[in-house]
Amino acid sequence: MKIAMLGHKRIPSREGGVEVVVEELSTRMVKKGHQVVAYNRKGKHVSDDTYSLKKLKEYEGVNIKTVFTVDKKGLNAMIYSVLASIRATFGKYDVIHYHAEGPCAMIWLPKLFGKRTVATIHGLDWQRSKWGGFATKYLKFGEKMAAKKADEVIVLSKNMQRYFKETYGRDTVYIPNGLHLPNRRDAALITDKYGLTKGSYVLFLARIVPEKGVHYLLEAFREIDTDKKLVIAGGASHSSDYMQEVKKLAAKDDRVIMTGFVQDELLEELYSNCCLYVLPSDLEGMPISLLEAMGYGRRCLVSDIPENTELVGTHATSFKHGNVEDLKEKLSAMLKEDKTEQLENISYVEENFNWDSIVDRTLALYKKQ
Repeated sequence: MKIAMLGHKRIPSREGGVEVVVEELSTRMVKKGHQVVAYNRKGKHVSDDTYSLKKLKEYEGVNIKTVFTVDKKGLNAMIYSVLASIRATFGKYDVIHYHAEGPCAMIWLPKLFGKRTVATIHGLDWQRSKWGGFATKYLKFGEKMAAKKADEVIVLSKNMQRYFKETYGRDTVYIPNGLHLPNRRDAALITDKYGLTKGSYVLFLARIVPEKGVHYLLEAFREIDTDKKLVIAGGASHSSDYMQEVKKLAAKDDRVIMTGFVQDELLEELYSNCCLYVLPSDLEGMPISLLEAMGYGRRCLVSDIPENTELVGTHATSFKHGNVEDLKEKLSAMLKEDKTEQLENISYVEENFNWDSIVDRTLALYKKQ
């Protein structure tokens, strides 16, 4: 098959969960003999202002086409999705796969020309606090277009599956994100750079945006008597005001280390050596960072929103979301335990979130008539 992927920022990239999913699906589909074109959004990688991906033409067999847009919050994704949809509609594709609610606002265009379309809803993006009134309405419109126009809709949680059935009467297909088991590394770079050693710190690793709830974690951690460090790893995304708020909270506790965006060996070391991974989010689609932490055999503490608890099952501890006191109590108790690993999480992830199986299920959906 010839397949178009659009809706992500760019691949290769770890700027968000959507980008990780598009890269994994695209590269694995190419290895299975399919032709995949990924419509990257013009711009620079979040981790390096000097490295622009705009000239990239191919990545691991995936044909890369870069789509123009403007560097302005709110308009950036909209202009990209319009132009990418036009180009994909008039390309010779067997299926066009849309990712995320915003880009799905244009799904009516390829349908107008009889193209087969699949939409993956990674999360209810209109609920995110970073968006204003117009952007929120646009995202809701994209959600509605996916529900009404797409040939198939993929969701990442059973909770979202219920939402689409109750809101639109739309049957969806549950296909979670996957994970290939990662490289576990001894502490080296993190020791040189931050003075961290195995088991000496708690890790939060995600985008620094309000819905991830890192402010709850900072408030709770400040009240806990421990010699552990708290590492906040991640970059901002359209939320510079929130990032400043987080930095102010972090400055009140000299045990907090903010690393900014991390990747490659540094990322692997942070996951491999933390005593505990915490995700205190108010809103998620399917959190890849949580899945990764489990794949490293880490103990995990998560907020009790359905998207988190559904993913971890009985393999993590949860607290009442938005409740700093409950978070403090659970975190304090886990830090007192003489335990840094939960190795059964590795087999759990391997059995339930295998990328090869997920790619096969997605390809079967492309062919379904």
